[in-house]
Amino acid sequence: MVKGPGLYSDIGKKARDLLYRDYQTDHKFTVTTYTSAGVAITSSGIKKGDLLLGDVSTQLKNKNITTDVKVDTNSNLLTTITIDEPAPGLKAIFSFIVPDQKSGKVELQYQHEYAGISTSLGLTANPVINFSGVVGNTALSLGTDVSFDTASGNLTKLNAGLNFIHTDLIASLLVNDKGDTLTASYYQTVSPLTNTAVGAEMSHSFSSNENTFTIGTQHALDPLTSVKARVNNYGRASALIQHEWRPKSLFTISGEVDTRAIEKSAKIGLALALKP
Repeated sequence: MVKGPGLYSDIGKKARDLLYRDYQTDHKFTVTTYTSAGVAITSSGIKKGDLLLGDVSTQLKNKNITTDVKVDTNSNLLTTITIDEPAPGLKAIFSFIVPDQKSGKVELQYQHEYAGISTSLGLTANPVINFSGVVGNTALSLGTDVSFDTASGNLTKLNAGLNFIHTDLIASLLVNDKGDTLTASYYQTVSPLTNTAVGAEMSHSFSSNENTFTIGTQHALDPLTSVKARVNNYGRASALIQHEWRPKSLFTISGEVDTRAIEKSAKIGLALALKP
């Protein structure tokens, strides 16, 4: 893909990944194997309290076409076909879920040096049409994300965002929920050698007049081990440690404690991902 402002989903992504990615309070186990034909088979299981969920997925790559098929606990069959760069900067994605006959969707993504566009269309008689676009460059970009329901004739989503990047700093501003929620985020690399970074996110809801503030940091103890920590204005503090004990195989343990109710037990999450 051409290097440019990226897609709308990239606005604020660095801060979101630092503050929320890999944190969990469940127990998750993932194993990936490869057949002699190059097909990747991934089995996943997750324990949420007393509920146990699982899925099996396969991935086949043939030149620039990737086919993903996943079966979950409820016997739903999700198929995604991705065609990478049928033309320069273009990506086409077709997905559907069996037995949901209304789940079919086709998406086109186009990335240019000064723009990034993504549009999707539901394959139904009265589809939901989504369009998101970003204009700018690698330093400054402005974008919008809109969904229109042709059945009701209403805009179901209307968001806008601004992204600013300067050397080791990324600042983002998002207006979501048709203008009801304002979210500002900040990400800064402190030390590239140790992958040390800090990030913060603040959201304000105009309808409820509620504010949410989260701050966090990450640091690599060594090339194979990293730690992260975060805390929000509700007093919930979380931390995790992740170790790559073999190439592409990760073990993660995370915990969350409510500092305003310290007598309650901490929530502990475990995740193990095995790849050959």
